Amino acid sequence: MAFYDQFSALKTQLENEGHTVIAPELEFETAGDDTSVGAFFDRNGGVDAFPPDHEVWEKKGRAITAHFRKIDASDCILVTNYEKKGIPNYIGGNTFLEMGYAYGTGKPIYVLNELPLTSAFKEEMLGMRPVVLHGDTSKLPL
Repeated sequence: MAFYDQFSALKTQLENEGHTVIAPELEFETAGDDTSVGAFFDRNGGVDAFPPDHEVWEKKGRAITAHFRKIDASDCILVTNYEKKGIPNYIGGNTFLEMGYAYGTGKPIYVLNELPLTSAFKEEMLGMRPVVLHGDTSKLPL
């Protein structure tokens, strides 16, 4: 969700190209330009500031489930991986989880930009055989 503004513009572009887009929604409060869940935690004392029984984890779980239902309703997924935290083409844990879910359900996985050069999940991402678009959305099937 760190790329929500970029994704919104991409959603419009994809729809203009004839695609139907099921977009993720913001589940956490926003502030300023950074609407990411990570920013939410940073503004509120970090992940460890919330004990395991805190309601925020229930909300996070509902968001994960909602994203999985959107994958179920889709023909494929498009990972929008931009630079984050100084890492080009960043793919974080939640996006990796969604890629794994899509892979497990047999959905094709498309990645907008190159895979990140360094990632704890690189082997697994390569094993899921995503199609890297190199920024060219015209390569997406209609």
